[in-house]
Amino acid sequence: MKATRPGGDLVPIPDCYIQCGNNNTIEMKILPDISDSKSASYSDESIVGRSFPMKSFSHGENRSISWTAHFVNCKEGDAESLLEDLRSIESCVYPDDEGTSTPYSPPPICKIKCGRILGEEELCVIMKSYSVKFPTDVAWDEDTYLPYKFDVDMSFDVVYDSTDLPGSDKIFSDGM
Repeated sequence: MKATRPGGDLVPIPDCYIQCGNNNTIEMKILPDISDSKSASYSDESIVGRSFPMKSFSHGENRSISWTAHFVNCKEGDAESLLEDLRSIESCVYPDDEGTSTPYSPPPICKIKCGRILGEEELCVIMKSYSVKFPTDVAWDEDTYLPYKFDVDMSFDVVYDSTDLPGSDKIFSDGM
């Protein structure tokens, strides 16, 4: 697969995207830096006559995914599109104001996928945080002041439907 089209425009990577709650899908054109972590908690159970306590499984912690998206302005008009993608990412940590009887709804649930790295299926996630730094050592767009290259660091927690909670057997068979 070629990374660029004739003329230098970056080609979107198939199956590597962030779908924000408003159904805006941000396709990655550069492979993101991804880290995936999960841990299990064990409690100590003291037993008379043992020199050390027994470990008893207590619960699993959140599965957390860090995703650094790299954005590059390659051609005329990219700055506006990149700015729209950035605003869409930023909106994922703010409550939704739908004009319902409650003053605010929670932020949207997003979906992420990057090939088979995180599993066979896309993951439903909540964005816990984002951080963007606008570098000053690269050229920038005159109209938007957006640098021609910038990165957005995001942190997600995976959320599951209670009927679809993964066990260790699903990790081996489905990669969930």
